[in-house]
This record gives sequence, C-alpha cells and structure tokens, in this order.
Amino acid sequence: MSNVQTAIRTTYFSIFGNIALALIKGFAGFFGNSYALIADAIESTTDIFASVLVLLGFKYAKKPADENHPYGHGKIEPIITFLVVAFLVISATVIAYESIENIQTPHKVPKPWTLLVLGVIIVWKEISFRIVIKKSNETNSSSLKADAWHHRSDAITSIMAFLGISIAIIFGKGYEAADDWAALIASAFIFYNSYLILRPALGEIMDEQRYDDLLADIRLKSSEVSGVIGTEKCFIRKAGMKFHVDLHAMVNGDISVTEGHDISHRLKDYLRAELPNIGHVLIHIEPGDL
Repeated sequence: MSNVQTAIRTTYFSIFGNIALALIKGFAGFFGNSYALIADAIESTTDIFASVLVLLGFKYAKKPADENHPYGHGKIEPIITFLVVAFLVISATVIAYESIENIQTPHKVPKPWTLLVLGVIIVWKEISFRIVIKKSNETNSSSLKADAWHHRSDAITSIMAFLGISIAIIFGKGYEAADDWAALIASAFIFYNSYLILRPALGEIMDEQRYDDLLADIRLKSSEVSGVIGTEKCFIRKAGMKFHVDLHAMVNGDISVTEGHDISHRLKDYLRAELPNIGHVLIHIEPGDL
C-alpha cells in the first residue's frame, strides 16, 4: 500500500471516529449539564471538517506531475495543514468565549455519569492519536500529523473537562462553574498545540532545511556508489510525502563527461532505490581529488 493510500485510510478512521464522538459528547453535555463536554463536542465537530479537508488534500496530492507541476501536487499538504490549524484556532476561540459566558451564568452541577463518558473518550482519543501519529511518521505527512494532534488536543480538553466536572461534583454548590473554567484552560492548550502544528508546516512551505537525519543518510548512501569520491552541497525540500534533493557529488576530475554523466545516473537511481521517500533528485557533478 502506498503512503498516500495509507494516509487516506487513516483519515477516514479520524472522520468516522470524530463523528461518533461529537454526537456522544453533545448529547452527554446537554443532558449531563456540562459545558465542558459541549465544548468538547464543538472541537470534535471542527475536527470532522478538518479531517475532511485533509482527505481532500490527499486526493489532490495523488495527482501525477504535469507540465505546470513538474514536482507533483504535494505542496497542497502544508496548505491544508494551515487550514486545519485555522479550524483549531476557531474552535479554541469559540470554546474560550462560551466558557467565559457560562462562568458568569449560574447553572446546575454536571451529572456524575458524565465522568464515565469522559473516561471512555479520553482513552479512545489517546489511542486515536497514537494510531494517526504513527501513520503520519510512516508517510511523512504534515497534514496527517496535524490531524493526529487534533486527537491529542481533544484528549486534553476531555481531561480538563474530567477534572472540572470532578471538582464541581465533589465540592458542590459554589463550584458549578468548575467545568467551564476547565474548558477555558483547555482552549489555551488548543491554541498552543495550533502553534506546534503550524511551525513545521510553515518550514515546509518555505523550503526550510529541517531534515538533518535524511541529509546524513543521503551522504552515507552516496559514498556507496562506485565513482563517487564524496559529496559537497546537499539541499532538501519537502513536497507532500516526498523529499526532493539537490546534491553536489564529487568524482575524479580526469574522467570524461560521459563517465561523469553515468555516475550521476547511478547515484540518482541508487538513492531513490535505497531511500524510497525521495522524489526528484538533481545531481551536480564536481571534480574532486582521489
């Protein structure tokens, strides 16, 4: 199964899971007198739309390279990540605003059974995070990683809701707004996670050099190719799930142009075979000393 197909299947998992959780949280929050749970439902609802955006992005990124997009359509991924972050920020803002409104409004203590609902949700969202983050690492997908952090932020809001409802139930009258405060604190966590998701996507869209481990692998593998004396400059940029490489390889300065050309092709083919996440490879031959 290709990386794109793996990412698409993982995104479907996120979509259906978030639909189920949004409904469960919404009903539990409404009938259990808990705004923290309703806030959780709001975030899960935005997660659904965010995951749909990720899915559409993957389907677009699958399109092959063409005359206008010689490097493929992978750059749609960080753009989708920006949109996913926007959904996170919007949901955090709504949660914060509604929490402040509810703190100022007297209301009933949440029902004790809402804690059981939250306990199940926390476990499920953490499992979801671990599944999706594992797939994002396997596929090198920034938007899938953003989707994974949606699950983690959802787990955080649920934990805060659990703490807030517990305080309201244990201490009773005068502490009814504890779960609203919990939702407000959770919104701050979501804002912070939004930055953590945005930062690598911004680096990707700006072609920032952030791939030291891959750079070391490229240099090591290049030294295994016959005729390559060493490597000089190496630039890496990411587009979707592929890494495009510009590499300066040093060869014997006394060989012919044809021999240098053959070495560059062997090097390119070897790198792409040994490092399957590499897309385009541009080799520049430099004369070196044996």
